[in-house]
This record gives sequence, C-alpha cells and structure tokens, in this order.
Amino acid sequence: MNFLHTIWKLSRALGHALRGLAVIWLVFPRLNELQRQARVQAWSLHMLGVLGVQLELRGKPPQDGPVLLVANHISWLDILVMHAARYCRFISKADVKRWPLIGTLATGGGTIYIERESRRDAMRVVHRMAQSLKEGEVVAVFPEGTTSDGVSLLPFHANLLQAAISAHAPVQPVALSFLDSATRAISLTPCYVGDDTLVGSLWRMVAGPPITAVVHYGQPELAQGRDRRIWAADLRQQVEQLRRAD
Repeated sequence: MNFLHTIWKLSRALGHALRGLAVIWLVFPRLNELQRQARVQAWSLHMLGVLGVQLELRGKPPQDGPVLLVANHISWLDILVMHAARYCRFISKADVKRWPLIGTLATGGGTIYIERESRRDAMRVVHRMAQSLKEGEVVAVFPEGTTSDGVSLLPFHANLLQAAISAHAPVQPVALSFLDSATRAISLTPCYVGDDTLVGSLWRMVAGPPITAVVHYGQPELAQGRDRRIWAADLRQQVEQLRRAD
C-alpha cells in the first residue's frame, strides 16, 4: 500500500508539473510580470502540498524589491519552497536549464543561469543581477555554491554579492531547514548531496514521513562600506544564527 501511495503522489506531482508547463507555454505570453510571479508562487505552493510538504514562515519576507535574498542550500526542493514563500528570481547553475521538464519550468519561473566555471560568465550574471535589482526585483542566490546536508553550513562565496553593492540594494539573509513534521527533528529526507540523484531524492521524499519546510527571514541590510568578502562572512553568520533559532 505504501508503494502504491508513493506512485500516486509521484503521478500527481508529474501531472502538476505538466500543467505548469502548459501555463508557461499557453498562458504566460498573455500575462504581465506581476501576474506571472503570482502564478509561479501559487504553482509552487500547490506542488509542496502535492509532495506532502508543509510550509512554515518565520520573520518577514520582502514585500517589494530591490532586495537580494541569500540562503543556505540543502536540496532541489529549496527553490520550490522559496518561491512558495515569496516569488524571487533565482540564480542557478546552467546545467539546470538542460534538465528535462525541470529546466523549462525553471526558465519559465524567471531563473538566471550561470556557467560557474567561467569567470567571464560570472561577471555577466553579476551585471544582470544588478540590473534586476535596479528594476526593483527580488533576486535570490545560494552563496554556498552547492548543496549541503542541512546540518552544517558551507563557506559563502562572495562574488555574486557584488551585484547588491553595485545596485546599492539591501541583502536579506534567509535560513532554510527541513523538519520531520511529527518529531520536529532535522530531516535529511530532502537532502541532495554527494551521490544522490534527483530521482532518488524525489522518491525518498514522497515515500518518507511528512516534512515541514521552514523559511526563516532575517533583517535586510546594506553593505555599509563592507567589501563583498567581509559582507559574505557576516551574512553566513546571520544565516547560521537563524538556523539555530529554528
């Protein structure tokens, strides 16, 4: 019965993903930017429900941009969770664009892609982020550069913070965590690290016990004369404090 229930949940998730694809192709061309953002947020929130993930918000999400959200990175699920909490334009590795179905959904959701091995492309993305911030958008990055187990926090890379400095925009630290809904203990179920595959991670999550995704927003702040490396270290410390508060 558990196997059949898992297959049922996966089927519902695939159906919702395909409906999202249809909206991107057929409906998005007729919508303005704010309407598209609202659709992305609603679709993400519904997908969490399909996957059996509860959403818990702490602190205050940004009402308006410009603001750069800086969050720790645990899983592919992080993007869904943050979109469900508050739409934001993500910076993601270019590989995601080539993933079947997911790449199209990510592109439709406004993702900006970066070739991480290319220094020139990093500069291009910094300029693109700065432009988005100057236009009043909410942009989000994972400065660890890769996923962790959700227990520890990796060092923060500072390069992309240059966009906020150039645009004179505030940065808001965000802590993500996944908890077992019954015990409130840290859940490793959504982790996507090491040899994990996307399919294996997804199967483990829908087959496992219900989880709660906690999004804890800190206070936005300006650079106030700090260079990007010092600012990155300060933001990492704030994210760590927010994680401990969970």
